[in-house]
Amino acid sequence: QVQLQESGGGLVQTGDSLTLSCAASGRAFSSYAMGWFRQAPGKELEFVAACNWNGNDDEYAAAVTGRFIISRDNGQNTVSLQMSNLNPEDSALYYCAAAEGIYYSAHLYTGAGRYDYWGQGTQVTVSS
Repeated sequence: QVQLQESGGGLVQTGDSLTLSCAASGRAFSSYAMGWFRQAPGKELEFVAACNWNGNDDEYAAAVTGRFIISRDNGQNTVSLQMSNLNPEDSALYYCAAAEGIYYSAHLYTGAGRYDYWGQGTQVTVSS
């Protein structure tokens, strides 16, 4: 079992950068693909980014491609989401999630139903 705790959210201005972190507890972190999702008020949960078990493959939603970068450190049991050039449409509660599996392709981990464990979320608010 894996427990996830996000951090790093906050209030920023349009164009700013922010890095979210997710710390995982439990063993075998490297056997999980990791993903970030977000949910804005009144909207459905939305895929943001995913990486495979060793970080050698990643996948991004079209809305964040070129602005967000997902990375992981299996030695530290952490996954991060570097966000740049933020805009108000990026405002949401951001969730970190873990999916059991060591498939190479991160494309397999774009669906929320694929994930087994979720964090509590960290709020990101971008002011215009």
